[in-house]
Order: sequence, then C-alpha cells, then structure tokens
Amino acid sequence: MDTAIFTLKILGSLGVFLFGMKVMSEGIQRTAGDRMRRIMATMTHNRFAGVATGLVTTGLIQSSSATTVMVVSFVNAGLLTLVESIGVIMGANLGTTLTAWIIATIGKFSLSTVALPIIGIGLPLFFVGKNRFKSFGEVLIGFGLLFYGLFLLKESVPDVKSMLASTDEAVRTQAESIRAFIEGVSGKGYVSVVIFLIIGVLLTLMVQSSSAAMAITVTLAIQGWIGFHESAAIVLGENIGTTVTAWLASIGTSVNAKRAARAHFLFNMLGVVWMLIAFFPFAAGVDWLGDHLPDSFRTEKHDSDVGFKLAIFHSLFNLMNILLLIFFVPQIARLVTKWVKEPEGGAGSSGPRLRFISSNMVDIGELNIPEAEKATSELAGITKEMFSGYLSVFNDPETDLTAEVKRLKSLEDDADVLTHDITEYLVRTSTANLSSENARSVGRMLRIVSELEEVSDAIFRLIQITSQKYSKNRALKEEATNKVREFADQISQLIELYMEVLVAGATEEDLKKAEALEKQTDRLRKQHNKEAMKRMSLDNSTVKTEMVVIDMNNQFELIANYGLNVVQTAFYLENEDEVPEKYDI
Repeated sequence: MDTAIFTLKILGSLGVFLFGMKVMSEGIQRTAGDRMRRIMATMTHNRFAGVATGLVTTGLIQSSSATTVMVVSFVNAGLLTLVESIGVIMGANLGTTLTAWIIATIGKFSLSTVALPIIGIGLPLFFVGKNRFKSFGEVLIGFGLLFYGLFLLKESVPDVKSMLASTDEAVRTQAESIRAFIEGVSGKGYVSVVIFLIIGVLLTLMVQSSSAAMAITVTLAIQGWIGFHESAAIVLGENIGTTVTAWLASIGTSVNAKRAARAHFLFNMLGVVWMLIAFFPFAAGVDWLGDHLPDSFRTEKHDSDVGFKLAIFHSLFNLMNILLLIFFVPQIARLVTKWVKEPEGGAGSSGPRLRFISSNMVDIGELNIPEAEKATSELAGITKEMFSGYLSVFNDPETDLTAEVKRLKSLEDDADVLTHDITEYLVRTSTANLSSENARSVGRMLRIVSELEEVSDAIFRLIQITSQKYSKNRALKEEATNKVREFADQISQLIELYMEVLVAGATEEDLKKAEALEKQTDRLRKQHNKEAMKRMSLDNSTVKTEMVVIDMNNQFELIANYGLNVVQTAFYLENEDEVPEKYDI
C-alpha cells in the first residue's frame, strides 16, 4: 500500500469528520445559542449544576475544546466564577465521551446509509429555510458529514488480519512491520502505558481535537492494530492533550481566566495520575464489563467489542474522576489561585482587557456575544461614575479637587480603551457566520458603544469647563447654580435609565420615558440659555461666567441626545419591527 495515499486518505477522512463537527456545532449555536448562553451564564450556581451544564453543552456541540474555550472566555468576562467554571469543565470532560460511543457503533450499521439521507433531509432546509429552520438544516448536514467522516475513516484504515492475509507481499510486509513496532512497545507494564499515553498527548496536539484523536484511536483498535490496554492508555493521553487548547486561549486574559485553564489541566492531570495507579485493575474491570455486554451490542463485523470497551473506559474514567474530585472543587480553586497569582498592585490595579477568544476547530462566535454585552454595561457604568464625579466637582467649589479631576480623566481614558476593545471584539465576532438576529445585535451594540463613548467625552468636557471656572474664579450666581443642578438631575435620570435597559432590555415605556427626558432637556437648554443671555445683557461683567453656563447647557443636551440614542437602540434590539427606515441611515 502506498504510504502517502494511505496517509492522505486518513487525513481526508478526518477532514470530513472535523468539518461535519464544525458545521453541526455552529448550526446548533445558531439554533439554540441564546438558550445555551443563558444556561452557561445562569445555571452554574453550584458545582453540580456546572457539571450538568458542561455535559449538555459538550454533548450538543461535540467539542470539549470549544466548551472549555467558551468557559475561559466567560470567566474572562466575569460571567462565570472560578468555582463555577471548574464544574462546567468537569461536565465537558464527560460530555466528550459521547464521541467514543458514536464511533463504537460503526459495526452495528453502515454509517454511509444513515449519513447521506440525513444530509439529504438537511440540504433543502439549509437552502430554502429561514432563520432557525436554516440553522437546523445546517445541524443535519453537519451531523451527516460527521457520520460519513467516521465511515470513511473506518474504510481508510484496513483490517490488520486482511492485510496479513493479503497476497501482495508489500502489503504483508508493511502490516508485519507496523505490528512488530506495536508489539515491541507493548507488554512492558507501566512503561508501555506511559509510552502510549505520550502518543495520545502528541496525537491530540497534532489534530487539535480530542474528538478526532478519539476517532483515530477507536478505529485503530476496532481494526485490530492496537489492543485494549494500548488504546486505553492513548485515551488517557488525549485527556491531557485536550487541555492545551484552553491553556493557549487563556494567554493574555484575566487572572481568573488563566486560573480556569489551569484548573482544567489540573483536573485532567489528577485524573490521569490516579488512573495510572489503578490502571490495570480498572482496565480488567472494564474488560470484564465489555465481555458481558448484551447481545444487542455485539456485531458480526468485529472480532472483539474493543470499541465499546473503550467507550466504557472513557466514560467510566471521566465519571469516576468527577465523583472523586467534585467535592474538592474549592481546594482546586485555591490551588490554582496560588499557582496563578494576582499581578503586582492587586486585582483592582487594572481591569482585564476584553479579548476575543475562539476555538481553532469550532467557531463560537454565537456564544461570544454575552462578553460584549457585559463590557457594554461596564462602559455605561463608567459614564455614570464620571457624571457622579462631575457633580461632586461642581457642588464643591471650595475644595481642591485636582486629584479627583485626574481620576475622572483616567476614567475617560478607560472608556476610550474599552470602546476600542468592544468595537474590535464585535467586528471580529461579526466575521463568524452569525444568525440574522445576532448579526443585527452586533450592529446595534456597535452603535450603543459609539453613543456611550460620546457620552463619556461630553461628560469630561463638562468636568473641564467646571474645573476652568473654578481656576479662573468665575463663580455662578445662586440662580444659575440651581438651574445647572436642575438640568443635571434630568441627565442623571437618563443615565440611570440607559443603565437599566442595557441590563434588562428596553420596553416601550422605557423608550417613551427617554424621549420625554430628552425633550425636557431640550426645553431646559433653550430656557436656561435665554436666561443666561438676559443676565449678560443686564450685567456685562458676567459675560464670561454666563458663557460657562451656556457651554454646560449645551453639553447637557448632547449627553441627553446620546443617551436617548442608547435607549432607542436597545429598544430596537428587542423590537426589530419597530425600527424606522431612516434610523440606520
């Protein structure tokens, strides 16, 4: 057999399998992404719920790497705590064992006869359907491709007995050399286990997918190239290799995100360590259990039930690892906290930058949106803090507030940086094949972020105007001061309103309230500016002071306009049918 052709057939089969997994996973995200995000963000309140969440999520998207990258991403955004993330990671390890069970059924029926009809059902839905029906068609196509890739992989790896019985001398020689190599590293007790474990690590690192590595391992075992003990040791190595993806994804993220990645590595390593100690008794138990499988599990095409034994081994190992370590989640959290220390200056010295995190194999763009939503709420919080700071500066003319002005300037700088981060993040998210609803969400969020950045700039101009007023001893009359405070109260109400709608969503009542506040600020600006002009005409010495008042009024109205835009956009985010044609223009 031509080695190059053999290798390319294996790679091609893996390519179909991985592409099917990618298409299916992304289709599921578009079909149920909103619910998956809510589950991930809200249903992980304890470690057991976290395990269930990780199990269901990984079972759906068929990629533990994508799930753990998502976990790191959510921890980086503060949507999950470190303890919650460890539970999800545990569940992800168990969820990925479904792959082995799918592959083990290869001998039960012809996957090609199932795969092609599934693709046939999904194709019309994909081309004709809209929204969720289109995404569901994509799920079926991906599922069919995944099955077909497994079928091709099985067909590409020849049965060792058929090769040894071949009339072609070259084929027999090649088979004997491969079998001799495997026999040479087998049968040496723990040394052999460690060798095959290392092979499992390297295999997972090369294909960047524990599911693909598992597919190769089970197929080789089914076709008789490696025995049960050797393939079980490779599976243990794959459990270590799969942690590298999350570790790489955590580079440049927050401290807690790095800790979540280390917790994944530590959890899997601890499992492998105790399994190495109990490897042979455990494997013997699984072997016995496999030999006593019901007749319905047995196939005429297989000389042994090694595929099902591997699936049992993988599932039991991960289940027992969870049962052993789930009660030590707080201790694991403390250990990784000591492992990854806070940067100098403490946790609050500088917040983590928003960072786009993705999986090489599966695009998780649909599930990245909650991070941007949370960061947008943080940006709104900065504008609220800045306006509170402005009021403290305005209301305390007798105190030297130079340090406070510097702090407020640093907040404005933070707002600029966060705006840049969110915008870049959303643009990168938009490059994924998002559902139409989420594509609109990204567009709306980009506008909200832009408006909030304008609010922060206008507030800082207010701070500068007030600071200059005091530095040049331009004291306002009591009447003008009260008018500014009256105006500022309207702005405070509008800021509180857009803070609420960015978290809870905007209702029609919220929109009407925002429009009323904006109209009120427009009326106040005109009224207060006229009064300032009148005071200037009566007393020329107050011209410069009254111009300060007019500048403040103009900035107040600008903030109100931007704030209304935020509430409008948040409302249109939930009510697409209400968007006027001229709005996006």
